[in-house]
Amino acid sequence: MSRKKETATPTGRGGGPVKVAVLLPDPRLPYSFAPGGWLGELDAEAARRVEEALISLDDYEATILDDHPRMIDQLRAGTFDIALNFCDTGFHNEDFISNVPSLCEILRVPVTGSSAVAIDTCGDKFLVSALAERMGIPVPREYLVDLTTPPFRLPDDYPAIIKPNVGGGSYGVNRNCLVNNETEARQHLEWMVDNIWPPEAVVQEFLTGRELTVSVIGNPETGLEILPPAEIDYSGLDPDLPPIFTYSAKFDPESRYYEQLQHREGKLDPNSLDWIKQTCKLLFERLRCRDYARLDFRAGKDGRFRLLDPNPNPTWHHDGRLAKSAEWAGYSYADLLRKILEAGLSRYLH
Repeated sequence: MSRKKETATPTGRGGGPVKVAVLLPDPRLPYSFAPGGWLGELDAEAARRVEEALISLDDYEATILDDHPRMIDQLRAGTFDIALNFCDTGFHNEDFISNVPSLCEILRVPVTGSSAVAIDTCGDKFLVSALAERMGIPVPREYLVDLTTPPFRLPDDYPAIIKPNVGGGSYGVNRNCLVNNETEARQHLEWMVDNIWPPEAVVQEFLTGRELTVSVIGNPETGLEILPPAEIDYSGLDPDLPPIFTYSAKFDPESRYYEQLQHREGKLDPNSLDWIKQTCKLLFERLRCRDYARLDFRAGKDGRFRLLDPNPNPTWHHDGRLAKSAEWAGYSYADLLRKILEAGLSRYLH
């Protein structure tokens, strides 16, 4: 079942359909972040699903722009009313995600999603935690490690989780991030020295409770909609695998994490749900997110949820957590894309 919010019919310049430039990763170029160093069939299927969904929207005329060497000229031509920025690999697949919205802003092309400033701010985990704590939002106990200045401070309590401070997509998060003693902690920090850039790590207490990811659509000026939370189900995970959401859980179909982790709608009591909604709204606005975002939380032994990460440009795939949450809210994938476009257009017209 799907539903559509009643809104005014959008129109492009000249009164016709809104002309949308769909900015996607370039499948012709290598991408070091992906398993095997290239985009795969899952990425190609995601691109096909986006195109199919947009075709079903009568008020929009979409053009796929995934040939990065030609993208600047295509955007500069001035034929588009808005760009739908789903290029989460960065320009030329170089993994600098914030450069695509910057490019659109330089070319004065209206673009969906968060700005480069918001993306870079949210990518600094320790910075966001400090901000959230000043706002009274619970976060895990943690400290920052400069990986260029050994010897490194080791956790005071175990188990602990050690992950890169900067970046998204769970890059650098693997089963060895969860450490149970000094030897494991020292080994993992030494591994990060050679494999993580920039060379900063965050050492956090390991939270063992429920893990939720909460999607937000809209903008503070025109209204924010909080979609039903998605809860990560670790119950089917092999006992030898730590219950953490790793890079391979997102991007490696051959991994056990990818095969065994599931998502379900996160059912909460009214008070917890209200707290989650209000917290998401506060963070969305303070971090200057735009149009859509996702915020991740995990509870400690006390059952109290703490902020893990904000995601200003969450995965847009048809089978991703954003799309699942939209489905639980009664929206089809096409409805979700419409809502993102409407949020972006209304922001430029507000």
